[in-house]
Amino acid sequence: MRRTGWKPLFLLGAIGVGLLFVAAGTVLAQPLPGAGAASQVAAGRSGEPAVRARQFMVAAANPIAAWAGYDVLAENGTAVDAMIAVQLVLNLVEPQSSGIGGGALLLHFDGPSRRLVALDGRETAPRAADGGLFLDASGRPMPILAAAAGGRSVGTPGTLKLLLEAHKRWGRLSLDRLFRPAIGLAESGFPVSLQLAALLAGDAAERLKRDRRARDTFFPGGRAPQAGETLRNPAFAETLRFILSAGDEAFYLGPIGTDIVAAVQGAPGNPGRLAPIDLETYRVVERQPACIPYRVWRVCGMGPPSSGGIAVGQILGLLEPFDLRSMGPGSADAWHLFAEAGKLAFADRDRYVADADFVPVPVQGLLDTAYLAARAQAISPGRAAPAPVAPGSPPRRVEEEWSSDASAEPPDTSHVSIVDAQGSVVSLSSTIEGGFGSHLMVRGFLLNSGLTDFSFLPYAAGRPVANRVEPGKRPRSSMAPTIVLDREGRPVLVIGSPGGARISPYVAQAIIGVLDWGLDVQQAIGLGHVVNRNGPTELEAGMAAEALKDALAARGHEVVVMEQVSGLHGIQIGPDGLVGGADPRRDGIALGR
Repeated sequence: MRRTGWKPLFLLGAIGVGLLFVAAGTVLAQPLPGAGAASQVAAGRSGEPAVRARQFMVAAANPIAAWAGYDVLAENGTAVDAMIAVQLVLNLVEPQSSGIGGGALLLHFDGPSRRLVALDGRETAPRAADGGLFLDASGRPMPILAAAAGGRSVGTPGTLKLLLEAHKRWGRLSLDRLFRPAIGLAESGFPVSLQLAALLAGDAAERLKRDRRARDTFFPGGRAPQAGETLRNPAFAETLRFILSAGDEAFYLGPIGTDIVAAVQGAPGNPGRLAPIDLETYRVVERQPACIPYRVWRVCGMGPPSSGGIAVGQILGLLEPFDLRSMGPGSADAWHLFAEAGKLAFADRDRYVADADFVPVPVQGLLDTAYLAARAQAISPGRAAPAPVAPGSPPRRVEEEWSSDASAEPPDTSHVSIVDAQGSVVSLSSTIEGGFGSHLMVRGFLLNSGLTDFSFLPYAAGRPVANRVEPGKRPRSSMAPTIVLDREGRPVLVIGSPGGARISPYVAQAIIGVLDWGLDVQQAIGLGHVVNRNGPTELEAGMAAEALKDALAARGHEVVVMEQVSGLHGIQIGPDGLVGGADPRRDGIALGR
């Protein structure tokens, strides 16, 4: 057992997942039978040492979900097996962030074959959607909350199909075994986390209460549950059993799909356009990972429709010419350079990146090392460039000019990092978009508001926006599931985060912390955030980054100090074993043996 600085939370009776008693400032961890006495638990709080293990590890955004994955790995399940168990439990215990009503992006490294594969389970726009989806009667963009709450924002969910497709390729244990933890918890109940309790008592509560099924699920007895109280969701257990018996056809073609369409089209005041044909024709797509060399490593992420892999790669590629190692994490010079690289990367992101099935995205050009080296020459070591900076002209781009799109992107997402005993690795980012998605619930799960990731304006400055709404198109995402490989093509780091458009700087910063500054992954995750999205430089309040304010302002930065809620979960892989870290800003932990 180990003492941590984790915030008070009472977790009890997690049905074959784990048993955690939490008193004020203390976590006592007792593995259930089969979990193994050598397990290690970390709450990922600032100053807490990283978790170390030899065989396998999982890092996820909630302890109950992490234990579900741990138990699967302890039974010799694969990383994908563990991912499925974790994601389904997250649907229950962290419903504000992800679930089978949303979308997901997966990077999978197969240990035996050393093959890296990217699967795209992002939501798609209905066939009946067009560029006017989020415009009011006068042609102006709708307010984001008005657009998100209700059926208008709901895209075809992809997470469930991605989980089942990954299981066909890389699963070992039965789906019945992998669904069991979520079914048990849904029926008997689970303890409400601090984060979920706070959100259910906040602004989202009234929007959730408009939907009868969400109101009955999240507000039993007519009130919001307190942290540590037990919440049940038997409808979700029934849904999972139905999927086990009938496969994904029950979800995409059968009665579950019928209920999804009815909820979307019948949403009071804000109906959507999702139709049965949209569910019937949905497909998970295998994509080419977006990879870039960085010093002696190769950093691989998700390509379009995500901007995450490109933006992380560009930030690192732009910083390649600078000696960050000698500067160190306490150097204002290093963070100045990091912010300037963020400006350039976001200028390109906002202009060029969208669903590559609809827009010719110059991925290779954006990650071209010569292009980035030339673009890095615009970075002054001592002076900030006025923001916004202009996008570049990457090689292999088409002649058509796009207008830039810097649309808002809500930060509610979840990330899971897993390494199994055979050396296979999973980096999964999943989302239902804004907190609690569309606030519509069907059969125990919330529907996404993913379509709000599109540009609300189809044209700007007389040119089309690459990320405009089109039928069947996938909205641009910032999710950045990432795997770093060494010279021999072996994984050395797996990481990702929620955070909306700030995800790419969060992930790039953690990678620099590990690769350049020699921090372990927990230390790198705990660094205060510095973010620039081609505007002001945002410093994380209450962290060491806040002390950079005067030094960066003296270099010409417009500085804003603000709360930043990342959710980084990462695992280092090396000759001495595994090192795991979980974000101190959320409820997650890392577990390993």
